[in-house]
Amino acid sequence: MSRRTDNRHRVATICREATGLAHHTCLRWAEAGLITRRQPVPEPEDEAQRTLESLLVAELADGLREHECRDGALFGFTAARPAGAGLALVLHPAMADRVLSTVLPRVDERYGGLRGVPGLRIAPTGCTWALTQLQSRATVAVVHPDPDWRPLLPEHGAGLTQLWRRNRHRLHPAEAAELRGRAGAGEGPGSARAQDWLNSRLLRRPGLLGAAGAAHGSANVYTHGGGDVVVEWCCGVERDELERRLRRSGLAERPGRIAERLRDRPWFPGEIAMGGAFVTLRRGPCHAADAPGRRVL
Repeated sequence: MSRRTDNRHRVATICREATGLAHHTCLRWAEAGLITRRQPVPEPEDEAQRTLESLLVAELADGLREHECRDGALFGFTAARPAGAGLALVLHPAMADRVLSTVLPRVDERYGGLRGVPGLRIAPTGCTWALTQLQSRATVAVVHPDPDWRPLLPEHGAGLTQLWRRNRHRLHPAEAAELRGRAGAGEGPGSARAQDWLNSRLLRRPGLLGAAGAAHGSANVYTHGGGDVVVEWCCGVERDELERRLRRSGLAERPGRIAERLRDRPWFPGEIAMGGAFVTLRRGPCHAADAPGRRVL
Protein backbone atom coordinates (compact mmCIF):
# COMPACT_ATOMS: atom_id res chain seq x y z
CA MET A 1 0.00 0.00 0.00
CA SER A 2 1.44 3.39 -1.00
CA ARG A 3 1.90 6.12 1.57
CA ARG A 4 -0.79 8.24 -0.09
CA THR A 5 -3.30 5.38 -0.01
CA ASP A 6 -2.39 4.62 3.61
CA ASN A 7 -2.97 8.27 4.57
CA ARG A 8 -6.36 8.25 2.88
CA HIS A 9 -7.35 5.16 4.84
CA ARG A 10 -6.28 6.86 8.08
CA VAL A 11 -8.38 9.90 7.24
CA ALA A 12 -11.33 7.66 6.35
CA THR A 13 -10.98 5.79 9.64
CA ILE A 14 -11.11 9.04 11.64
CA CYS A 15 -14.15 10.15 9.64
CA ARG A 16 -15.90 6.83 10.23
CA GLU A 17 -15.24 6.92 13.97
CA ALA A 18 -16.46 10.52 14.22
CA THR A 19 -19.63 10.26 12.14
CA GLY A 20 -20.68 6.61 12.13
CA LEU A 21 -20.63 6.50 8.32
CA ALA A 22 -19.39 3.48 6.39
CA HIS A 23 -15.63 3.34 5.81
CA HIS A 24 -16.04 3.14 2.03
CA THR A 25 -18.03 6.39 2.03
CA CYS A 26 -15.33 8.20 3.99
CA LEU A 27 -12.63 6.68 1.81
CA ARG A 28 -14.39 7.96 -1.30
CA TRP A 29 -14.44 11.44 0.23
CA ALA A 30 -10.74 11.21 1.05
CA GLU A 31 -9.91 10.12 -2.50
CA ALA A 32 -11.95 13.05 -3.86
CA GLY A 33 -10.20 15.51 -1.54
CA LEU A 34 -13.40 16.38 0.36
CA ILE A 35 -11.74 15.46 3.66
CA THR A 36 -8.11 15.70 4.71
CA ARG A 37 -5.87 14.78 7.63
CA ARG A 38 -6.32 18.29 9.00
CA GLN A 39 -10.12 18.25 8.62
CA PRO A 40 -11.37 14.65 8.30
CA VAL A 41 -15.06 15.56 8.65
CA PRO A 42 -16.79 17.75 6.00
CA GLU A 43 -17.43 21.34 7.12
CA PRO A 44 -20.46 23.54 6.34
CA GLU A 45 -19.94 25.68 3.26
CA ASP A 46 -21.50 28.86 4.66
CA GLU A 47 -21.96 30.75 7.91
CA ALA A 48 -25.74 30.31 7.98
CA GLN A 49 -25.49 26.51 8.03
CA ARG A 50 -22.83 26.64 10.72
CA THR A 51 -24.92 29.01 12.82
CA LEU A 52 -27.98 26.77 12.66
CA GLU A 53 -25.96 23.74 13.72
CA SER A 54 -24.44 25.74 16.58
CA LEU A 55 -27.87 26.89 17.79
CA LEU A 56 -29.09 23.29 17.78
CA VAL A 57 -26.16 22.25 19.95
CA ALA A 58 -26.74 25.07 22.43
CA GLU A 59 -30.43 24.20 22.82
CA LEU A 60 -29.91 20.45 23.06
CA ALA A 61 -27.02 20.78 25.50
CA ASP A 62 -29.22 22.43 28.10
CA GLY A 63 -32.57 20.98 27.05
CA LEU A 64 -31.43 17.35 27.43
CA ARG A 65 -29.31 17.93 30.52
CA GLU A 66 -31.82 16.58 33.03
CA HIS A 67 -32.70 13.51 30.97
CA GLU A 68 -30.91 10.21 30.77
CA CYS A 69 -28.48 9.86 27.89
CA ARG A 70 -29.23 6.74 25.83
CA ASP A 71 -26.37 4.71 24.35
CA GLY A 72 -24.02 7.68 24.36
CA ALA A 73 -26.32 9.89 22.25
CA LEU A 74 -25.48 13.09 24.15
CA PHE A 75 -27.34 15.32 21.68
CA GLY A 76 -29.94 12.66 20.83
CA PHE A 77 -28.24 11.46 17.64
CA THR A 78 -26.36 8.25 16.88
CA ALA A 79 -24.76 9.10 13.53
CA ALA A 80 -24.14 12.03 11.20
CA ARG A 81 -24.09 12.37 7.43
CA PRO A 82 -22.25 15.66 6.98
CA ALA A 83 -22.02 17.59 3.73
CA GLY A 84 -21.03 21.09 2.78
CA ALA A 85 -24.55 22.14 1.84
CA GLY A 86 -26.24 20.54 4.83
CA LEU A 87 -26.29 17.84 7.47
CA ALA A 88 -28.39 14.75 8.17
CA LEU A 89 -28.53 13.32 11.68
CA VAL A 90 -29.82 9.90 12.75
CA LEU A 91 -32.10 10.16 15.80
CA HIS A 92 -31.86 7.82 18.75
CA PRO A 93 -35.36 6.27 18.77
CA ALA A 94 -35.83 6.75 22.53
CA MET A 95 -34.87 10.43 22.35
CA ALA A 96 -36.37 11.49 19.02
CA ASP A 97 -39.52 13.24 20.23
CA ARG A 98 -37.70 15.03 23.03
CA VAL A 99 -35.02 16.28 20.63
CA LEU A 100 -37.62 17.91 18.41
CA SER A 101 -39.66 19.37 21.26
CA THR A 102 -36.45 20.88 22.64
CA VAL A 103 -35.29 22.68 19.49
CA LEU A 104 -38.64 23.85 18.08
CA PRO A 105 -39.26 27.50 19.13
CA ARG A 106 -41.93 28.50 21.61
CA VAL A 107 -42.72 31.48 23.81
CA ASP A 108 -43.24 31.00 27.53
CA GLU A 109 -46.26 33.17 28.35
CA ARG A 110 -45.94 32.59 32.09
CA TYR A 111 -42.33 33.58 32.69
CA GLY A 112 -41.51 35.30 29.42
CA GLY A 113 -38.73 34.52 27.01
CA LEU A 114 -38.11 32.49 23.90
CA ARG A 115 -37.11 28.84 24.04
CA GLY A 116 -35.81 26.69 21.22
CA VAL A 117 -34.00 27.75 18.06
CA PRO A 118 -35.42 31.04 16.72
CA GLY A 119 -36.90 30.75 13.25
CA LEU A 120 -36.72 26.96 13.15
CA ARG A 121 -39.52 25.19 11.28
CA ILE A 122 -40.13 21.50 10.59
CA ALA A 123 -41.50 19.77 7.50
CA PRO A 124 -41.58 16.15 6.25
CA THR A 125 -39.40 15.38 3.25
CA GLY A 126 -40.03 11.78 2.27
CA CYS A 127 -38.56 9.53 4.96
CA THR A 128 -36.78 12.41 6.71
CA TRP A 129 -37.81 15.58 8.52
CA ALA A 130 -36.24 18.90 7.58
CA LEU A 131 -35.42 21.45 10.27
CA THR A 132 -35.10 24.71 8.34
CA GLN A 133 -34.40 28.22 9.59
CA LEU A 134 -36.76 30.72 7.96
CA GLN A 135 -34.32 33.61 7.74
CA SER A 136 -31.38 31.82 6.15
CA ARG A 137 -32.98 28.63 4.72
CA ALA A 138 -30.18 26.62 6.32
CA THR A 139 -31.37 23.06 6.91
CA VAL A 140 -30.57 20.04 9.04
CA ALA A 141 -32.37 16.79 8.19
CA VAL A 142 -33.25 14.33 10.94
CA VAL A 143 -33.72 10.65 10.17
CA HIS A 144 -35.40 8.02 12.33
CA PRO A 145 -34.34 4.35 12.12
CA ASP A 146 -37.99 3.44 11.54
CA PRO A 147 -39.00 4.77 8.09
CA ASP A 148 -42.66 4.82 9.16
CA TRP A 149 -42.01 6.94 12.26
CA ARG A 150 -43.82 10.22 12.73
CA PRO A 151 -42.81 12.57 15.54
CA LEU A 152 -45.08 13.35 18.46
CA LEU A 153 -44.84 17.12 18.14
CA PRO A 154 -45.71 19.46 21.03
CA GLU A 155 -48.99 21.38 21.09
CA HIS A 156 -49.85 24.78 22.54
CA GLY A 157 -50.54 24.65 26.26
CA ALA A 158 -49.13 24.93 29.78
CA GLY A 159 -48.35 28.57 29.09
CA LEU A 160 -46.31 27.76 25.96
CA THR A 161 -47.14 29.06 22.48
CA GLN A 162 -45.53 26.92 19.78
CA LEU A 163 -44.26 29.51 17.31
CA TRP A 164 -43.45 26.95 14.63
CA ARG A 165 -47.16 26.07 14.57
CA ARG A 166 -48.59 29.59 14.77
CA ASN A 167 -46.07 31.39 12.55
CA ARG A 168 -45.22 28.77 9.95
CA HIS A 169 -43.91 31.08 7.24
CA ARG A 170 -42.74 34.19 9.09
CA LEU A 171 -40.73 35.10 12.14
CA HIS A 172 -42.43 35.98 15.39
CA PRO A 173 -41.16 39.33 16.77
CA ALA A 174 -39.42 37.49 19.63
CA GLU A 175 -37.55 35.32 17.13
CA ALA A 176 -36.56 38.30 14.99
CA ALA A 177 -35.24 40.15 18.05
CA GLU A 178 -33.24 37.12 19.18
CA LEU A 179 -31.63 36.69 15.76
CA ARG A 180 -30.79 40.41 15.48
CA GLY A 181 -29.14 40.34 18.87
CA ARG A 182 -27.13 37.28 18.00
CA ALA A 183 -26.01 38.74 14.66
CA GLY A 184 -24.73 41.85 16.43
CA ALA A 185 -22.87 39.83 19.04
CA GLY A 186 -21.28 37.66 16.36
CA GLU A 187 -19.82 40.46 14.25
CA GLY A 188 -16.06 40.37 13.88
CA PRO A 189 -13.64 37.55 14.78
CA GLY A 190 -14.96 37.16 18.32
CA SER A 191 -15.45 34.05 20.39
CA ALA A 192 -19.20 33.86 19.60
CA ARG A 193 -18.40 33.08 15.97
CA ALA A 194 -15.58 30.75 17.00
CA GLN A 195 -18.03 28.91 19.26
CA ASP A 196 -20.22 28.33 16.22
CA TRP A 197 -17.34 26.47 14.58
CA LEU A 198 -16.78 24.29 17.66
CA ASN A 199 -20.48 23.59 18.16
CA SER A 200 -21.06 22.68 14.52
CA ARG A 201 -18.08 20.34 14.58
CA LEU A 202 -19.34 18.65 17.75
CA LEU A 203 -22.73 18.04 16.16
CA ARG A 204 -21.01 16.39 13.18
CA ARG A 205 -19.03 14.01 15.46
CA PRO A 206 -21.62 12.01 17.44
CA GLY A 207 -19.52 8.86 17.20
CA LEU A 208 -16.73 10.40 19.27
CA LEU A 209 -19.00 11.98 21.87
CA GLY A 210 -20.82 8.66 22.19
CA ALA A 211 -17.79 7.21 23.97
CA ALA A 212 -18.53 9.48 26.95
CA GLY A 213 -21.95 7.95 27.55
CA ALA A 214 -21.35 4.43 26.30
CA ALA A 215 -21.00 2.81 29.75
CA HIS A 216 -24.38 3.99 31.10
CA GLY A 217 -26.57 7.06 31.21
CA SER A 218 -24.50 9.12 33.64
CA ALA A 219 -23.34 11.57 31.00
CA ASN A 220 -24.62 14.92 29.83
CA VAL A 221 -23.76 18.18 28.14
CA TYR A 222 -24.59 21.74 29.11
CA THR A 223 -23.58 25.34 28.40
CA HIS A 224 -23.09 28.54 30.34
CA GLY A 225 -25.64 30.68 28.53
CA GLY A 226 -24.73 29.16 25.16
CA GLY A 227 -21.19 30.52 25.29
CA ASP A 228 -19.42 27.18 25.61
CA VAL A 229 -20.06 23.45 25.80
CA VAL A 230 -19.27 21.22 28.78
CA VAL A 231 -19.28 17.43 28.44
CA GLU A 232 -19.51 15.46 31.70
CA TRP A 233 -19.42 11.70 32.21
CA CYS A 234 -18.16 9.15 34.71
CA CYS A 235 -17.22 5.81 33.13
CA GLY A 236 -15.83 4.43 29.92
CA VAL A 237 -13.32 6.49 27.97
CA GLU A 238 -10.66 8.45 29.87
CA ARG A 239 -10.73 12.22 29.55
CA ASP A 240 -7.31 12.46 27.91
CA GLU A 241 -8.26 9.80 25.38
CA LEU A 242 -11.50 11.53 24.41
CA GLU A 243 -9.64 14.82 24.07
CA ARG A 244 -7.05 13.12 21.87
CA ARG A 245 -9.76 11.68 19.59
CA LEU A 246 -11.58 15.00 19.29
CA ARG A 247 -8.39 16.90 18.49
CA ARG A 248 -7.37 14.23 15.96
CA SER A 249 -10.74 14.71 14.26
CA GLY A 250 -9.93 18.38 13.61
CA LEU A 251 -12.24 19.83 16.28
CA ALA A 252 -9.85 22.61 17.28
CA GLU A 253 -8.21 23.30 13.89
CA ARG A 254 -8.49 27.09 13.71
CA PRO A 255 -9.86 28.45 10.40
CA GLY A 256 -8.01 31.40 8.92
CA ARG A 257 -10.96 33.72 9.49
CA ILE A 258 -10.89 33.08 13.25
CA ALA A 259 -8.21 35.08 15.04
CA GLU A 260 -5.95 33.31 17.52
CA ARG A 261 -6.39 34.48 21.10
CA LEU A 262 -4.60 34.07 24.38
CA ARG A 263 -7.63 32.06 25.54
CA ASP A 264 -6.64 29.40 22.98
CA ARG A 265 -4.05 28.16 25.46
CA PRO A 266 -5.82 25.58 27.66
CA TRP A 267 -6.23 26.79 31.23
CA PHE A 268 -7.49 23.48 32.61
CA PRO A 269 -6.98 19.78 31.76
CA GLY A 270 -9.59 18.65 29.28
CA GLU A 271 -10.19 22.11 27.84
CA ILE A 272 -10.22 22.42 24.03
CA ALA A 273 -10.01 26.08 23.01
CA MET A 274 -10.09 27.89 19.66
CA GLY A 275 -10.41 31.60 18.94
CA GLY A 276 -11.52 32.34 22.49
CA ALA A 277 -14.26 29.66 22.40
CA PHE A 278 -13.97 26.34 24.15
CA VAL A 279 -15.28 22.86 24.92
CA THR A 280 -14.57 21.41 28.35
CA LEU A 281 -14.33 17.68 29.05
CA ARG A 282 -14.96 16.53 32.62
CA ARG A 283 -14.78 12.92 33.78
CA GLY A 284 -15.92 12.53 37.37
CA PRO A 285 -16.66 9.78 39.90
CA CYS A 286 -19.43 7.27 39.24
CA HIS A 287 -22.48 7.10 41.48
CA ALA A 288 -24.35 4.40 39.58
CA ALA A 289 -25.28 1.36 41.67
CA ASP A 290 -24.14 -1.03 38.95
CA ALA A 291 -20.87 0.72 38.09
CA PRO A 292 -17.87 -1.62 37.59
CA GLY A 293 -15.92 -1.97 40.81
CA ARG A 294 -18.55 -0.20 42.91
CA ARG A 295 -19.44 -1.98 46.10
CA VAL A 296 -23.18 -2.58 46.46
CA LEU A 297 -24.41 -3.09 50.05
